Amino acid sequence: MSDARLSVLKTYKLYVGGKFPRSESGRVYEVTDSKQRWLANAPLSSRKDARDAVVAARKAFGGWSGATAYNRGQILYRVAEMLEGRRDQYVREVADAEGLSKSKAGDQVDAAIDRWVWYAGWTDKIAQVVGGGNPVAGPFFNLSSPEPTGVVAVLAPQKSSFLGLVSVVAPVIATGNTAVVIASEQSPLPALSLGEVLATSDLPGGVVNILSGRTAEIATPLAAHQDVNAIDLAGADETLAKELEIAAADNLKRVLRPQPVDDWSATPGTDRLTAFLETKTVWHPTGSLGASGSAY
Repeated sequence: MSDARLSVLKTYKLYVGGKFPRSESGRVYEVTDSKQRWLANAPLSSRKDARDAVVAARKAFGGWSGATAYNRGQILYRVAEMLEGRRDQYVREVADAEGLSKSKAGDQVDAAIDRWVWYAGWTDKIAQVVGGGNPVAGPFFNLSSPEPTGVVAVLAPQKSSFLGLVSVVAPVIATGNTAVVIASEQSPLPALSLGEVLATSDLPGGVVNILSGRTAEIATPLAAHQDVNAIDLAGADETLAKELEIAAADNLKRVLRPQPVDDWSATPGTDRLTAFLETKTVWHPTGSLGASGSAY
């Protein structure tokens, strides 16, 4: 018997609504490594794919935002467990995508998994940090609490195909938002593989939707979409960011402009957790207790 085997090449697909469709247009584009060697054909998403992803994200928002923060943390931790189990695959993909040695790619993947765990731990703590009781001059309780903004379009970083991706996606969903993610244009494979992990974790379909293709082509309809509440421009260059910010103003989207990041492995702080939160403040009369008029 011959030891030769037929190569089983992987077919990468989009991740939308918990399923793996091909692009509506049927288009693909070649993805190459740092030495211009062919790696795979990735779906070339269309405007229709972007709109379908928004529909899926909106449908999932009610259930995800309504889940307890503790439950969201459990689910995100489950995702990290599954990423750990597929570490070797991600090391391979990151090494190819970014031209890194296996050792350096391993460091990037380990940092990405740790980053996911870190955000999982924040789900039930961020409300205590940014919410609370406010002192007011009157017989009232005045309580502020954070709530998710809604559907967030996320342009993943172009250079950091996995650690950067996790760093912008995890905080969006940790706080109860749902996401439409545009993967790195040149290095989309780690992002598309992330969809396979999310699909087999406990994350409800539609919470994260992942598109690949030309960043500007997909981002333009998302920036103008009336049912997208916010947009993270991490993966946009200066010219594209300006165009998208103008388009986003039409329905008063919250816009997070691209910030230069020298090292995605640095401790991120809470800025991205709070970037897509709204603050709800409730007033309630304290009332009085007994004839003395003491208040509670």
